[in-house]
Amino acid sequence: MAKLIVKELNFYFGFTQILNNINFKLEQNQIISIVGPSGGGKTTLLKLCAGLLDVTEGEITNSFESSAFAFQDARLLPWKTVLENIMLPIISKIGYKKAYDEACQIALRFGLEEKDFTKYPKDLSGGMKQRVNFARALITKPQVLFLDEPFSALDIGLKRELQDFVLEGAKEFGTAVLFITHDLMEAIRLSDKILLLKSDPGEILKTYKIDTPKENRDDNFVFSKTKEFLDDLDVINTFEIKMRS
Repeated sequence: MAKLIVKELNFYFGFTQILNNINFKLEQNQIISIVGPSGGGKTTLLKLCAGLLDVTEGEITNSFESSAFAFQDARLLPWKTVLENIMLPIISKIGYKKAYDEACQIALRFGLEEKDFTKYPKDLSGGMKQRVNFARALITKPQVLFLDEPFSALDIGLKRELQDFVLEGAKEFGTAVLFITHDLMEAIRLSDKILLLKSDPGEILKTYKIDTPKENRDDNFVFSKTKEFLDDLDVINTFEIKMRS
């Protein structure tokens, strides 16, 4: 079974330590979220796992054969249309015609309409850009998907819709997902495990495992579990939540 294994990972920017002794394992068909305060090294950790930064201390072993990364901002090429942006990861591998057909299929699946296919990024709303961003990331059917707060700027309806696509992709293709979020409710709804990362330097303070099947995590479950998290002293101290007397 393919895995991503992080062992004794440390990372520095200059003389400043950003990450300290990070250890965890991501397996096929598993979703792990990383939560913690801003500036705690979450994005740095995600980039190291995705191979976007070089590991200097410790070890990251990634046996997944393919991966994709979706950022908080869509990062679409402004001179290419919706379909051309979606086709980018596969066009050189399978040719224009097949890439075009697959891009059309996944664009429709992500709620885009045919009239949107020839639009340029400047003509798209923020939500539509994120639909294109996700379609481009998932068109390769990656074995592991890295997500850097891709839902944070979306309205509630679209956020839920794109979260469902992530869950469907994980279930349908066995995709493993490692993602960053500041939203505990989002982490509880999507994750098999939640890593609580404290800052200065970033260090995994606690790992929470959620055994309830994702299809059974209705709003009542998510609200109840979120309250449990917010009552946890480690969460309170990590996020510096002020308690009412």
